[in-house]
Amino acid sequence: MADRKVRLKLLIDTSSQKVLFAEAGKEFVDFLFYLLALPVGTVIRLLTKKCMVGCLGNLYESIENLSQTYIQPNQDKNSLLEPEAPALIQVPLLLTNEVQQAPTSSKKFYICTGCNRSISDDPSATCYSCLKSTYSPSHRMINTEVRYIAPTTVQTSSSDDDGFVKGVVTYMVMDDLVVKPMSTISSITLLNKFNVKDVGVLEEKVVDLTMAEGLKLLNASLQSKAVLTTVFLGNTGA
Repeated sequence: MADRKVRLKLLIDTSSQKVLFAEAGKEFVDFLFYLLALPVGTVIRLLTKKCMVGCLGNLYESIENLSQTYIQPNQDKNSLLEPEAPALIQVPLLLTNEVQQAPTSSKKFYICTGCNRSISDDPSATCYSCLKSTYSPSHRMINTEVRYIAPTTVQTSSSDDDGFVKGVVTYMVMDDLVVKPMSTISSITLLNKFNVKDVGVLEEKVVDLTMAEGLKLLNASLQSKAVLTTVFLGNTGA
């Protein structure tokens, strides 16, 4: 399968070798915002333990090495090592094959047959709405299994109705990942902010963000305030 790509247009200050900002569409912004929804265990697994800053990689490795003998019988190490992303959040294009979705469709739910209103995922739960009713005790238990049909959340094609932001807007993504709607006025204001006197030093560059760059971006976002410069220009000292 071909590597999926998201296209960006960078505005680069060639005199300082720094990305001022990127013009981006919905797919890239959805990707950035989705990073906030990733469980910490998933971030460590995607970046690998050695790439993690601080001690989180050591925690991850400790759980890996810990014998199941020390784990509670109702717990599973994989719930921490390979946690599942929220089932009702759309996985962005670049992470479709890498992030595991919570299997909501396989989770069991139960309903109270007394009032047919209370639902639980615990078949031993009691319906508080029916406690003072004349129903028999058996009808006060939320123990009748019902089927939950989960919506399809993982798609390989992008739709303007999916994700977090609307697709009719072009977005400006700063080097430090500040995101805002793109406008001519904001672009001019930004050039003034960076004290750009000679527009001749500015260069536009179109780049494709693949899964590999996506992981680099995730890693750089944990360590740097110049993420786009680090990922696309390799300038770690920006």
